[in-house]
Amino acid sequence: MTDIEKILKYQAEDEKLIKIEHEIASSPERKNLAQAFNFVTKATERLDALEGKAAALGSALEELNKSFSETAEVLSEFENLDDMLEGGAEIAFYKKNILQITERLKNLKAEISALGKSIKESDEEFQTLYQKRRAMQKQGKEYQEAYEKYKEAKKTESEEIASGLKKLAVGIPPEILKRYQIKRSEHIFPVLCPVKSDRCSKCGYELSLADKEKIGSGGVVECENCHRVLYKEQ
Repeated sequence: MTDIEKILKYQAEDEKLIKIEHEIASSPERKNLAQAFNFVTKATERLDALEGKAAALGSALEELNKSFSETAEVLSEFENLDDMLEGGAEIAFYKKNILQITERLKNLKAEISALGKSIKESDEEFQTLYQKRRAMQKQGKEYQEAYEKYKEAKKTESEEIASGLKKLAVGIPPEILKRYQIKRSEHIFPVLCPVKSDRCSKCGYELSLADKEKIGSGGVVECENCHRVLYKEQ
């Protein structure tokens, strides 16, 4: 048996293992777990952002309340306006100031009300999302258990194939097997493909003249397009 025949036999057995790996990766159990993980991750990020927002809104509200109190205190100084007018003060001046301060208080009150609404909405979003995250964390544990159970069911079959691959690997030159395993780790499969009409049978890329000569003399080449190892069928 040639080295190419040995590695092709190894590849045929390895394909069974890859099929199982794909079945596990695409299983409903795996998808459910991934979705739960993504939700919890994004929810945690959003909750952290809401906490930061709450702190900022709280500080802003504190400043607005302080400004409101200070402005209201200034307005209180005009309570004795009648006495001030009797003393000869100009009514137009004080009336203008009172109107400006009153308008300022009105605007501050509106800002405080709007900010209070934002704080309430932010808090409601936080509480709702927090409860959803807790529920999903619990659900995620169930998904994890189901996924582990599914993998365990596939474990025996996978181990049998892996054991067969070890036996087949014994007769393959180490440098060839290493090259194969590197390609496989790069998600290139099948690693070895035959040449058809001087083209890669997998992607259809035409071989260069040098590669055609090498293939013709019984050697192997790497497809310049998909990087699979190409050989000529006997």
